[in-house]
Amino acid sequence: MSAAALLEAPPTDAAAFAALTGAGPQAMADLERFRALLAGWNRRMNLVSEASLAAFWPRHAFDSAQLLALAPAARVWVDIGAGAGFPGLVLAILLKGRVGAQVHLVESMAKRCRFLDAVVGELALPARVHNARAEDLALDADVVTARAVAPLVKLLGFARPCLARGALGLFPKGRGAEAELTEARAAWRVKGELIPSRSDPEGRILRVEGLARAR
Repeated sequence: MSAAALLEAPPTDAAAFAALTGAGPQAMADLERFRALLAGWNRRMNLVSEASLAAFWPRHAFDSAQLLALAPAARVWVDIGAGAGFPGLVLAILLKGRVGAQVHLVESMAKRCRFLDAVVGELALPARVHNARAEDLALDADVVTARAVAPLVKLLGFARPCLARGALGLFPKGRGAEAELTEARAAWRVKGELIPSRSDPEGRILRVEGLARAR
């Protein structure tokens, strides 16, 4: 998916998603199956709001997929608080078949790990589920990401082990991204920038390349 493609409006359906991201038939089939599995499991546990399932393509799939254009050479990703699989499962689907691709799905709740394992197994994805807290793991990765997990000041603590090992941080945030970054800088020395989100005109993606405790 090119950076230029992300200038378009978010896709409202599967066909628009495929056209905008360049996802092939196998990836689209996997995404459709993932969507069906999510809907089924969502009736048994609270993974996402029922209302948001109707907006799967712009709100969940494309919001996740846009991260690939920000790190096109990255093959190993860590998704902290993977929950319902956004962005991790979407990234694994789109990276499937690429040499060296691996997505680490880190989730502390066992029941959510069961869902993630089910999707990874059924779709034969290049992903591994870790039932653990992110701050307790030391994973080597190209990129660490997280979506709707915690305020930035706390999230950076979760991501610190990966960032310390050289990973790039890409963290989607909502309209309060600038305020979160200001707050975080009271506790952390952060080398980062806010990039406009292409799935939400009010959203931002925080790109982090350096992190240390503030003195």
